[in-house]
Amino acid sequence: MSLTHLKLTRIAATVGLAIAAAACTQQETTKAPAPAVTEAAKPTVAEAKAFIQNAEAELAALSLESNRAEWIYSNFITEDTASLSAAVAEKVTAASVRFANEAARFVDLPLDADDARKLNLLRSALVLPAPLDPAKNAELAKISSELNGLYGKGKYCLKDGRCLTQPELSALMAESRDPELLKEVWAGWREIAKPMRPLFEREVELANEGARDLGYPSLSELWRSQYDMAPNDFSAELDRLWGQVKPLYESLHCYVRGELNQQYGDEVAPKTGAIPAHLLGNMWAQQWGNIYPMLAPKDADPGYDVTELLAKQGYDEQKMVKQAENFFTSLGFDALPDTFWQRSLFVQPKDRDVICHASAWDLDNADDIRIKMCIQKTGDEFKVIHHELGHNFYQRAYKNQPFIFKGSANDGFHEAIGDTVALSITPKYLQQIGLLDQVPDASKDIGLLLRQALDKVAFLPFGLMIDQWRWKVFSGEIKPEQYNQAWWELRQKYQGVMAPVERSEADFDPGAKYHVPGNVPYTRYFLAHILQFQFHKALCDIAKDEGPVHRCSIYGNKDAGAKLNAMLEMGLSKPWPQALAVVTGSEQMDASAVLDYFAPLKSWLDEQNNAANRQCGW
Repeated sequence: MSLTHLKLTRIAATVGLAIAAAACTQQETTKAPAPAVTEAAKPTVAEAKAFIQNAEAELAALSLESNRAEWIYSNFITEDTASLSAAVAEKVTAASVRFANEAARFVDLPLDADDARKLNLLRSALVLPAPLDPAKNAELAKISSELNGLYGKGKYCLKDGRCLTQPELSALMAESRDPELLKEVWAGWREIAKPMRPLFEREVELANEGARDLGYPSLSELWRSQYDMAPNDFSAELDRLWGQVKPLYESLHCYVRGELNQQYGDEVAPKTGAIPAHLLGNMWAQQWGNIYPMLAPKDADPGYDVTELLAKQGYDEQKMVKQAENFFTSLGFDALPDTFWQRSLFVQPKDRDVICHASAWDLDNADDIRIKMCIQKTGDEFKVIHHELGHNFYQRAYKNQPFIFKGSANDGFHEAIGDTVALSITPKYLQQIGLLDQVPDASKDIGLLLRQALDKVAFLPFGLMIDQWRWKVFSGEIKPEQYNQAWWELRQKYQGVMAPVERSEADFDPGAKYHVPGNVPYTRYFLAHILQFQFHKALCDIAKDEGPVHRCSIYGNKDAGAKLNAMLEMGLSKPWPQALAVVTGSEQMDASAVLDYFAPLKSWLDEQNNAANRQCGW
């Protein structure tokens, strides 16, 4: 997906503890049954405290080693640096597996709140827990590696003879408007996932056994227990949030389907029902912004292009980062340290291979924060830089927390903070910093809002359904012989999207999305897309901005900055509802802020759909 994220400490797909905020694990409030312990071997509170202290110290030391190895690998890609990075990751994995299993011994002890929280974080840190049986442990590691390899090496050879990688195929999906080519590319990429099916089935069996060894009924309960709520309560919370935003999504879906029908005709893009997935400009139909030119309202051009404005004002890569830093210092945050400017990567080197994906790093769990980007001097990259620095300022804000609490309040918060900042890059902000002479009038807002909605609103049901599918697989509700059927039932239920060609259980379409073979939890992205609007609206209220929330920028407002910093400093030390309340005044996530932000667009979409007499829904 196109979401940028900060650096994930390389713990393969097995561990999510460490400092990587985009993948940091969260805690549970309802404890799963603990493994049986004999009376003679019953642990003591003193032993639990010593264990937590030792585990925290060891993981902190390992994180420094891991972060440096990974930074070097990402900036100097060779076989040797890859080997060094993998070796350190293996050490972190082994330690985290050991600590998770040992933590399960102490779950019933009467510990103070901080120690109980740390213990639960250690215990639930494993994304893919290995069974205690060494042979099965080794088998799980081998399967995980094979699944990653099948995805990473995947290519599809088109009928014209070109053999393309996933990024190249995705570029075709974004650019082409030939439905037959789009259908070929869509189906072709999914061929790489077919061999994953038996491996994934066995992986689920082994990981469920590992979860039971930790005292959880299944991997479904382990994953859902990391949100300060009982697992079933968390699932219900997600359903509630989706219920809030579904009417907005349905209006967008209806408009897009109608416009595609006009473009392609009934045979390719039906007027009613689900939208064929290959027509939405994205390999997974998760974000639809690439087809905005087909959907844009008349006279939607806002009259400026940020890329051109940056060039006109002489912005180079470093000046773009300086301006993003200025956004945060205008809120009252301290300037970035000198080491940030000395050690970050802003421009793609000409003499070596690097991983160019934008990322934010915290190497020493204190002040050695950096970004790594091959910055392009574009408006989109200008937003990405603000987003990445959001991660850095979050990382530095919680630097005084104990190591296990160095992370975001839940795994949706870190991404949400970066995107909250990006929501303030409004025409008003561009005018304040001298890039734009005049803010366009409100008649231009619909085009800007539609462009945003095609990425942010269109993403919501996709962000929700991936883990809905996985949790049901982990729990056994979806059987192996139903994998693909259930996948498409959920995609139709939530997204109103259908496969463009016939699918069967010979296929394994979930495997065509990296996060499934890569075992990366996905609910965090759904939460981030809700929370960013809730944070933005609350901060605009604190800043006493009286205009429409989609036009608000908190740039320069110290009151908003102080509230934001107070939440960031908490890190992972308290349940996320308490952190949420610091900024929003409420301990409940609320998607009504999404509706407020896109209210003008919703009215416009409904007008268009009614005028065209479209039958909405699917």
